[in-house]
Amino acid sequence: MNRGAPPQDVVTTFVEYTEGRSHMTAEQLCRFLVEVQDETEVLVSDAEKIIERITCERHHITKFLRHTLNLDDFFSFLFSDDLNHPIDSKVHQDMASPLSHYFIYTSHNSYLTGNQINSECSDVPLIKALKRGVRALELDMWPNSTKDDILVLHGWAWTPPVELVKCLRSIKEHAFYASAYPVILTLEDHLTPDLQAKAAEMMKEIFMDMVYFPEAGGLKEFPSPEDLKYKIVISTKPPKGSLRKDKDSESDASGKASSDVSADDEKTEEETSEAKNEEDGFDQESSNLDFLTYSRLITIPSGNAKNGLKEALTIDNGGVRRLSLREQKFKKATEMYGTEVIKFTQKNLLRIYPKATRVNSSNYRPYNGWMYGAQMVAFNMQGYGRALWMMHGMFRGNGGCGYVKKPDFMMNNNLSGEVFNPKAKLPIKKTLKVKVYMGKGWDSGFQRTCFNTWSSPNFYTRVGITGVRGDKVMKKTKKEQKTWEPFWNEEFEFQLTVPELALLRIEVHDYNMPEKDDFSGQTCLPVSELRQGIRSVPLYDRKGERLVSVTLLMRFHFL
Repeated sequence: MNRGAPPQDVVTTFVEYTEGRSHMTAEQLCRFLVEVQDETEVLVSDAEKIIERITCERHHITKFLRHTLNLDDFFSFLFSDDLNHPIDSKVHQDMASPLSHYFIYTSHNSYLTGNQINSECSDVPLIKALKRGVRALELDMWPNSTKDDILVLHGWAWTPPVELVKCLRSIKEHAFYASAYPVILTLEDHLTPDLQAKAAEMMKEIFMDMVYFPEAGGLKEFPSPEDLKYKIVISTKPPKGSLRKDKDSESDASGKASSDVSADDEKTEEETSEAKNEEDGFDQESSNLDFLTYSRLITIPSGNAKNGLKEALTIDNGGVRRLSLREQKFKKATEMYGTEVIKFTQKNLLRIYPKATRVNSSNYRPYNGWMYGAQMVAFNMQGYGRALWMMHGMFRGNGGCGYVKKPDFMMNNNLSGEVFNPKAKLPIKKTLKVKVYMGKGWDSGFQRTCFNTWSSPNFYTRVGITGVRGDKVMKKTKKEQKTWEPFWNEEFEFQLTVPELALLRIEVHDYNMPEKDDFSGQTCLPVSELRQGIRSVPLYDRKGERLVSVTLLMRFHFL
């Protein structure tokens, strides 16, 4: 593969560690990894494996004779995102704390293939989400027309349904493909009592010993992700023998999507009618069914704020629970009761979900939830855009296991009982220096028709931070004129007040004046997980899929 010349920093570093010689030994590479890359636990044997891997790939004939790297080999190693990745690829955080201490990778209406109104319901999005590492899935359960079986669909919309049994089987098969840590199923239950019993039987039969059963009397504190490895955890409202729909139910789409925000707190006529029809359709004899089996499956009881936000956030019945709020109501909660929101999330789970008007499956800014400790920021994974890129970025952390430990300051109150205030003006805690050297791979990673047909692209990179309000900033490099292998060699400095919650955002665009610039790749990386030194940074497409060969060479340094 044709490559541009190594940046001067790479040449200087190679000369320094080889002491001016033409080849780098395993001992010298090991010293570079410790001193420049800050990999303090690396051994000479690890460096030997790197050299063997690089020489096997680049020097097939002489690979058994070569036990050192020349400058081009060293440059190739630095550009290898699997050998020189920018963040830790293994689970490394404490996984023995209660679930409420973690941000959890959560999807909304996880079964939809497209928009919220008439896209098909399928098990395919569930499989994709699990393979990406999502740990909390949502299923809306409804009776079929004859009320003898269970379907998954988006209520009061026109989404062709999928059978519950098909969804459950796919979840079982793929639950732990990407992570060993628990899968949480949040169920929107619109079932009659006899169908609740049928759903319980389905789950027991399909999941078997994978289902986690809480102790009798409910949980006083959540188990840890470590305790729940390879388990499926059920969360829904405990059954009451009635299908009467709460006015702030998590099922947020109506047959017509209203743009009136006040509709957030009111039932539409269609919802009221639908709920009444279902209630009238109950077999009265079924109301005497024993709900113990269904109730026993529910590890995490859920509720909403139907009696008011303050009561929902402050009431304590001695156990733990999940509260669900639509994004507008959550915004109201943070404006009126910010301290109570954070205190609530220190013990309980808070789930936020998109407003009803997001019919195209768009998403809100996830930091609105994370800054207040909300563990389950539920996203439309079938959409795409910068908000979803941030979600992907957050959960690249901690080895991509789907659970990211909240910073300690969000879990602990200070001596006066005060909690973290994300709106407060805070002092600079850390400075991050980011150098963007160069990029490669667009000539093979993109179809050339994605760019100007008559000339090579003019790439520039946008680099910035997203996080608390005081840390948000975006900067950009110069444009590299008409080249497939841009060389920017520019450095940026970011002063951070809450680095623990910050993401480094990177986007590459092709300058295309007077038309809109062409998107050319993106990634988001947790600042707290960045590995210092010269690193290879892989880029992703709009939907978050890896662009196979498109990579940036960058340098990260903390002050």
